[in-house]
Amino acid sequence: MTEKKNPTSRTVTATHGKCVFSPDPSAESTMAKHLKENFSRDEILALYSRYSHGLDSYDSMMRRVLWKALAQKVGSGLKIGIGVSFKHLETFNFGNNVFIGDHAILQGRFDGNAKIEDGSWIGPQAFLDARELLIGKNVGLGPGVKILGSVHTGIPTDLPIIETDLEIRPVIIEEEADIGTGAIILPGIKIGKGAIVGAGAVVNNSVSQYDIVAGIPATFVRKRE
Repeated sequence: MTEKKNPTSRTVTATHGKCVFSPDPSAESTMAKHLKENFSRDEILALYSRYSHGLDSYDSMMRRVLWKALAQKVGSGLKIGIGVSFKHLETFNFGNNVFIGDHAILQGRFDGNAKIEDGSWIGPQAFLDARELLIGKNVGLGPGVKILGSVHTGIPTDLPIIETDLEIRPVIIEEEADIGTGAIILPGIKIGKGAIVGAGAVVNNSVSQYDIVAGIPATFVRKRE
């Protein structure tokens, strides 16, 4: 019987992180402007549902055009996966070359503020409580990452917690940070520039620049060299 060899790890070139910026065709902005001026928000949302699960390049382009008609700002090169859902996209500001993975959920608030800067990558099935959220440039969020932005006060105690007021706490993820698959970022947390959060970590304290943290709750592992 021949013994099977275990496959060895290998290193390949990054793709999204090395994308070269190129402006979107001007026709996309023209179409988005037309939609915004001549269609209601509900009509644009109905159009989005028509293209939200399509796999070809035209569907992908139409998703981007419709987001341009709905969002506060959309830079060039936005890539939106299939089945992405959102609330209050009008409060979102997207930089250039942002990627939103399949079935991600972006939950804004009518009076909120969400910004995702140039080059950032939001993994499939991520959940962003984006009522007060800043994601800096070239940030990576792994698949299934959850960012939470609010907590019930629990006061008064004679009410069910779900009936008590919500305290919205801003979350900031600075440029070049990387958040591992399935990690959870709790309300009010700041992740410093270039920091790494390990897969499955629960982050309940802010993380300094270039720190590596992991575990439940997340604890300091070491500094990146």
